[in-house]
Amino acid sequence: MFLTTKLPSGRADRERATLAASLRALGTDHVDLWLVHSPPPGRKLCHVWQEFLTLRDQGRTRAVGVSNYSLAQIDRLAEVTGEAPAVNQIPWSPARHDPALLAAHAERGVAVEGYSPLKGTNLADPVLVEIAKAHAVTPAQVVLRWHLEHGITVIPKSVHPERIAANFDLMRFSLAPDQVARIDTLSRR
Repeated sequence: MFLTTKLPSGRADRERATLAASLRALGTDHVDLWLVHSPPPGRKLCHVWQEFLTLRDQGRTRAVGVSNYSLAQIDRLAEVTGEAPAVNQIPWSPARHDPALLAAHAERGVAVEGYSPLKGTNLADPVLVEIAKAHAVTPAQVVLRWHLEHGITVIPKSVHPERIAANFDLMRFSLAPDQVARIDTLSRR
């Protein structure tokens, strides 16, 4: 299990109290990853990040990251504090696939964690359906596996137990490079 929580929007300047409350609610003394939910405005951008680094150094979290940050904002954090986030959690799906953005994150040493992986994806697309049939899986599983093939941590959301189970069942198959390339072409970018 890998435990992640976020600093909610509007909680800048209350990082310590917010993390302490999260740790109490989770019944633990640390989390594996703590994320800034969205970029705070103006001067708070780097202040919040510095506080995250301090709390990480104190052992309250193993790693720190951000969510919904631009490359310019990530560069600003690194410039001011000397350290880039471990992770940037951003919306990612075949429709949003952007190889240049992935490469730019990799150049900065920032892992991409993709949320809303199925949003905006046509699961009836013939490419996804054909690949799913070839592996005896669902098109949704193909999309989630595609994320993994690109080295993207993927976090699908579901409240349906059968879908949650299917979302975890991604290690019994892999996509061939040509299948990954075909899915890449579904990008609207």
